[in-house]
Order: sequence, then structure tokens, then C-alpha cells
Amino acid sequence: MRLLICVLGVVLGCGGLGAQTASWQPSAGHTQVAIWPGVVPDARRVTGPEVTRTETNDLVGGKPWVYINTVSRPTMTVYSPKGRNTGGKSTGAAVVVFPGGGYQILAIDLEGTEMCDWLTAKGITCVLLKYRVPGEGVLPKSGAYPQSAEALEDAQRTVGLVRFHAAEWHIDPHKIGVLGFSAGGHLVAAMSVHFDGRLYKAVDAADAVSCRPDFAVAIYPGHLSLSRDGPGLNPDIGRHISRLTPPTFLLQNEDDFVDGVNQSLVYYAALKKAGVPVEMHLYAQGGHAFGLRRTKLPATRWPELVETWLATIHMVAE
Repeated sequence: MRLLICVLGVVLGCGGLGAQTASWQPSAGHTQVAIWPGVVPDARRVTGPEVTRTETNDLVGGKPWVYINTVSRPTMTVYSPKGRNTGGKSTGAAVVVFPGGGYQILAIDLEGTEMCDWLTAKGITCVLLKYRVPGEGVLPKSGAYPQSAEALEDAQRTVGLVRFHAAEWHIDPHKIGVLGFSAGGHLVAAMSVHFDGRLYKAVDAADAVSCRPDFAVAIYPGHLSLSRDGPGLNPDIGRHISRLTPPTFLLQNEDDFVDGVNQSLVYYAALKKAGVPVEMHLYAQGGHAFGLRRTKLPATRWPELVETWLATIHMVAE
């Protein structure tokens, strides 16, 4: 976790690195697909190729974790519910997952593929988005845009693609949600309020369908508050909250020393004021960047809370 925290603080290379490969590939039986059919919009010049690294010293839940940096060609990988083709359970729901990493890296297994294993086991289609994190520049104190506009473009495009292919992928087009961690949690909030207009020019029919999520899950989100200790909500999010913002689940810890508890508190208050259904879970301990990996701390039991919440908002059966 220490390396991820250092990256979130825009100090790269604080931990010990294990194996390094040129680019990330999903597990056997899954194929990542480019989300843009041609030229990637608003492409930013990068200084090197995409690289995947394994952190072996700075363990999370007693295990190494894998991250990607210098992502310039965004992809999505679709993970279908386990056993669907052999009569297994499928809820019809789908979740687009945004790994975190401070808009500098993507914690692709800790906050990505491990989520897909959990979701598909529950009968939910998982779509893992490898969004652009060029890894250049730092986020301004006023918020993450326009520096991370590329990430929001990738997210808008992907949710639209999932809805466009809903029948083909056995998905209910009215049960498509987003789930993200840290910076990915900020991207969840951005998608929850920036869905009525794409940041890019339409490239095909998939951009004609709605990219509004039907539900949103933000786990230890960042970049929502104007400052770590201040009460103000990032205006790039706050100005656009409305009653159309989807039902939202929030989880954060009081001892989150990376982004601070105000990230969720200010967003929760703004959602309540707008009349948006929102459920928040706040824990005294748990820190930051633990993903789905269990520890003795109760915050790491959040998946069961999300499962119950999805049933209460009628995205899955009780």
C-alpha cells in the first residue's frame, strides 16, 4: 500500500518492484478491446510505453499487487457471470469498474480484476476499464479536471458501449452501474453528474445511447473535496449534482490519510440536499487502498454491504 500512497502523492517509485512487463493482459479466456475505433480523442503525448509492474515488497492483505502506468490506449475487458453459459445465475446487472491510482497509475488487480471475480460470482457482469493515465503533470488543488478529462471521456464511452451491447451481452440496459476506488471513486462521481453530454464528438451509434449509470459505488474516493481537511465540494462535481444523479453507495475511513474523510462527507451532504438516494458507511479505521482484500478491520467487509444495497435499490434480487 505504501507505494500506492506515494503515487497518490505524486511521488513515484517509493516501494520495491518485482516483475515488469510491457503491457497488461487479462487472464486466459478474456480479451481486452479498444474502446475507441480509431484515433483516441484528446490524446496526450506520453513519454514512454505502457508498463505493468508487480509490487512485491509493499503488500496489501499479505499479497503483491499489480499496477499499470503510462496508459494511452484505453481498453475494456468484459467478464461474464460465472456459469452463465451452463445455466448458472445471472442477475442481468452490470458494473463498469474503475481502478484507482491517483490518475497516475491503475491498481489493475487490487482494484480491478479482483472486483470482477467477486461480481461475476454474484451473477453480475463486470466490465473492467483500463482508462487513460498518462502519468504526466499533477492534479491541481481545485480538482481533477481538465487534467483527467481523458479518463472521463473513456468512462463515458465505455458505459455507452455496455448499454449499446446490452442485449448481446445479456445485460439489462437499466441495471448498469459504476464502481471505483480512490481516483476511480472520483471518476464514479464524475460519471454520476456528467452524463448528459459527452466530452468528445460522437464516433458511432454507441455514443447516441445514454451513458448515465443506473447506480454508483465509490470506495474511499478522492478529489471530491477542495482540500483534504476543508468542507468544500469540488465544483466540477458539485455544480452538476441533480435529482438525476444515480443512487450512490459511499464508503470511507476516518483514518484515510491519503484523501481524508471529507471526500465522502461533502459528497454525501450534497447528494442528500439534491434528493439523491445515498447510503454511506464510515469506519474509524481501515486506511486507504485495500480493495477487496480482507483484514481484521470491519471496513473490509464492504462487499456484503454493497450486495445488500443493490437488492434494496432493485438492481439484483433479494
